[in-house]
Order: sequence, then C-alpha cells, then structure tokens
Amino acid sequence: MIWLIGLGGSLGAATRFLLGRFITNKTQRVYPFPIGTWLINCTGSFLLGVLTSLHQTYQISDLVFAFFGVGFCGAYTTFSTFGHETITLIQANHIKLAVIYVITSVIIGTLSAWAGLVILN
Repeated sequence: MIWLIGLGGSLGAATRFLLGRFITNKTQRVYPFPIGTWLINCTGSFLLGVLTSLHQTYQISDLVFAFFGVGFCGAYTTFSTFGHETITLIQANHIKLAVIYVITSVIIGTLSAWAGLVILN
C-alpha cells in the first residue's frame, strides 16, 4: 500500500507544482494574493471530502482511497506553501492580504471539505 500512496503523492505533487505555476503566472502580476495555492488547497479539500464520503460508504476500496485520498490529495494540497506565502505577504507589508488569505483558506477549505462529504448524499 505504501507504494500506492507514494505514486499518488508524486502525481499530486507534480499536479500542484504545474497547476500552481500556471495560475501564478496568469495572476501574480495583477494582484499579489497567492490564488494558485488557495485554489489548489480548496479544490483538494473538496476532492478529499468526496473521496472520504465514497470510502466511508464502501464505494471505493482502501487501496483507491490510499492512492487518491492519502497520496494524491495529501501531496496536492500544501500547508507548508500556505505558511510560506503568508509570511511572504507579511514581509511585503501586505498585512490585510495575509489575514484575508489565512481566514479564507481555513473557512473555504473547511467548507469545501464539508461540501465534498455531503454532495453525494
């Protein structure tokens, strides 16, 4: 099972890197808000909610959940980048943006995970 988690994680990390870079290249020049990581963390939370719901209702196996839920989603979402970007905003004196980033990340991320859990019910 550890190999499935590792494979899923490598795909999640690569997806996060490529998608994050794409989004950042399209938006960073306009506004310093780290929208790439924000979107990735919110969509990853939603996906993990969906996968958890499917796993809890025995619609996907432990192996599928390990690959996609633990591996892919675990590496696709990123708390370390979130923390780094928050500190970077503070250092650049974008205090309001940092506060907005933290609050909306926690609230929208949690609501996204909840929505993923209940959407199939």
